[in-house]
Amino acid sequence: MAINKNALIRYKTIDKCLQNKYRQWTLNDLIEACSDTLHEYEGREVNVSRRTVQLDIQMMRSDKLGYNAPIVVYDRKFYKYEDEDYSITDIPLTENDMNVLSETVEMLKQFKDFSLFSELGGIIQRLEDKVYTEKTHQASIIHLDKNEGLKGLQHLDLLYQAILKKIVLRLTYRSFKAKAASEVIFHPFILKEYNNRWFLVGVAGNKPQILTFALDRIINVDYDLDIPYRNEDFSGDDYYKNTIGVTVLDKKHIQEIVLKIEKDNAPYVTTKPFHHTQEIISVFEDGSIMIKLKVHINYELERMILGFGDSIEVIEPRLLRKRIKKKLAAAVNKYAE
Repeated sequence: MAINKNALIRYKTIDKCLQNKYRQWTLNDLIEACSDTLHEYEGREVNVSRRTVQLDIQMMRSDKLGYNAPIVVYDRKFYKYEDEDYSITDIPLTENDMNVLSETVEMLKQFKDFSLFSELGGIIQRLEDKVYTEKTHQASIIHLDKNEGLKGLQHLDLLYQAILKKIVLRLTYRSFKAKAASEVIFHPFILKEYNNRWFLVGVAGNKPQILTFALDRIINVDYDLDIPYRNEDFSGDDYYKNTIGVTVLDKKHIQEIVLKIEKDNAPYVTTKPFHHTQEIISVFEDGSIMIKLKVHINYELERMILGFGDSIEVIEPRLLRKRIKKKLAAAVNKYAE
């Protein structure tokens, strides 16, 4: 049910009047109060009709908005709340409200150390307290995929603040291939999340190429306020527009990929596309489909294809087809008796 702004203002005005138990409120008094309040909001003369306020009272008494306001008439002309402590701003939460709040709290708590949400102050804690004082604990309805043991998340807020305030970083970083950690002067542009891992994207020193550092490989983070920040016009959307995952290659690696998906997995690929460039180019009688997408041929693309096992076939390009075939053959050999 759509409720316009003026109606909500009238409800709040009537509520405020009836909370004042030291005055008797006639229908005309409530009409005048609503007209005066709307005049303050609108900046012009507003005449609220008798019928409008009567319908407002009827609506507040009903459960259509969840109010169920105990408005009664006494001495045949005065209105009041039968429960003197009642207010529409303090109505009990419904079971649906409680469920929504519970799941919202759980989602927000996952970013409790991320200062992006610092302005919330103690709101999350107060929400949680409100929820659990009004209902018993129950199993979560929404289950979020998370890895409590994931390293590097302690740097997340520090890196976010550096990007926000355009501060150069001194990172101690060790890649999986490196024998030892090294210090890097880094100008951070964005933070990216992929497959439940976080990455820092930016440039090192005066070098032009964009680098991607996994947060779980960052050993230490320091600010360097003496080095001017490279304030470049970087767009994450543009940078990753032809990429699955985080590995962005040269433009020459962007190719048209043609894949055939067997019938049982076709609905999943159709409803959750691999990439925004995905198009269905053929639908076969057996229910299988052929799709094409235009992306970098990178590590993440190969992992995605291999994850589908025998449910997917690379048609083009030939180089990718041969590479996947070789990896699948090697996998089969591992199970040879």
